[in-house]
Amino acid sequence: MKLFLIPAVTCFLAATFATVAVLLTILSTLSLRRETRFILMGNALLSDLMYLFIYTTAGICNMFNMKISRGICGLILFFLSVTYSGGVFTSALMVVDTYVAILWPLHYSSVFRPSRTKKLILFLWLISSFFSSVLFIVLHFTQKERPCQPDSCSLSLIFVMTLHAEEAIRLFHISCISAFLLCFSSITCCYFFLCYKTRQNGVWKSVSSRAGVTFMMHHFILLSYFCPLLLLLAESVLYITKDIDFRTCMLLTMTICDVLILLPKGISPYLYAFRYREIYNSLLLFCKFKQDILVSPGNRFTLSGDV
Repeated sequence: MKLFLIPAVTCFLAATFATVAVLLTILSTLSLRRETRFILMGNALLSDLMYLFIYTTAGICNMFNMKISRGICGLILFFLSVTYSGGVFTSALMVVDTYVAILWPLHYSSVFRPSRTKKLILFLWLISSFFSSVLFIVLHFTQKERPCQPDSCSLSLIFVMTLHAEEAIRLFHISCISAFLLCFSSITCCYFFLCYKTRQNGVWKSVSSRAGVTFMMHHFILLSYFCPLLLLLAESVLYITKDIDFRTCMLLTMTICDVLILLPKGISPYLYAFRYREIYNSLLLFCKFKQDILVSPGNRFTLSGDV
């Protein structure tokens, strides 16, 4: 079980470095923080980083056998749900932003103003919090006290435990996963439609073009979010129908939760940083400015004096 902490720590450290660099670039560049797509991107990266931080912290506590109370564990699961839902809703809003920018470019500036985008982001976090609150209220009032309670606050373990609960909770568990799958399916279909419309209008003619590579990047990120949920749903159904045993179910759930769900959250900041020219150029200017400070004449004199 400790081996499954390695992907979480690796993704968290990798995402922290890239996300902080991208967010600082967006916040320090006036032109970037006035664009809706970069505001939404920053919110998506921030929600992913928060999810990785909470998940990794809980995994470290479990590894050192730290006792986590039921209330604290509930708060951890609540914030994991809020940050994950926030990332999903932000991805949906990014699709709407791209859709309006491509198909109605003349109305884009009036529809997605920076001030309105910030209000929409606040509304998304409120919706995520409300959705997560309803989820945990339902689970709290439908579950029953069991003589054997788990000592660790593990998301994969709790997922498997819900499959041993009453039929109503199992149905609710599958319904929540299906709702996220439906959302990701709608987002992916919209991106395929945008891909068709832009190619039809001559925005890009080949996959190797800049617009084509951008669409492929977004499809890769969406599919990397979509596939783990699809596997989790299939694994839950197979376990309920007793086609797989408990050991296999636990191993699959841990692989999905600790590897497949976390992997796109660790990779996406690098894809965004290297794909968007504005962010990449700003990062290069920032690194060049920092390098110029380190090799400035004053620093050279100080170094030579130390020698």
